[in-house]
Amino acid sequence: MAVYASNHPLVKHKVSLLRDDKISVKSFRELTKELSVLLTIEATTQLTLANKPLTCWSGVISAPLLAEKQPTLVPILRAGLGMLDGALSILPCAKVSVVGLKRDEETLQPISYYQNIVNDVSERQAIIIDPMLATGGTALATLNLLKQSGCKHIKAIFLVAAPEGIKILQEAHPDVDLFIGMIDKELNEQGYILPGLGDAGDKIFGTL
Repeated sequence: MAVYASNHPLVKHKVSLLRDDKISVKSFRELTKELSVLLTIEATTQLTLANKPLTCWSGVISAPLLAEKQPTLVPILRAGLGMLDGALSILPCAKVSVVGLKRDEETLQPISYYQNIVNDVSERQAIIIDPMLATGGTALATLNLLKQSGCKHIKAIFLVAAPEGIKILQEAHPDVDLFIGMIDKELNEQGYILPGLGDAGDKIFGTL
């Protein structure tokens, strides 16, 4: 597993703005979308190209185009939906697989309540999108589900991540690359990232 912590100045700047305790729902949504665009670009730099015939104004040329189907984007409900528009602006032909998981606040373990994986997932790369990687439980459950569904190539994008969550994914799925806006310090006793973003789902949906 490779862990790519973004060095892009705009990513660092926008993650910092997300941390503002007085941030509005509108600003949190906008920044989440902007960060999703930047990180999706970073996560797709290794997509395979193939030269294919293309008719342009000067005639037929051999042009580099994507060799395979566009990835399926996998937002983890509910907070992952806040990243979907940004990711789709880069991959407008991507199919969307939806996974619904929530964390039991007592055990910190994920509880599955919905899943809808595209039928041809075995033929596509999957890109998981979720604002935060904390304990790693929901991301781990999503990775397990995708592999059980036949997906062979998976990446994951997180705006912020805790070292504890990264370690869990590294140990369980060493073949999955992670693209992260910022690696934070640690988790607190309640399993929240420090300094983190607070509850990203509540901030995106305005349910504070």
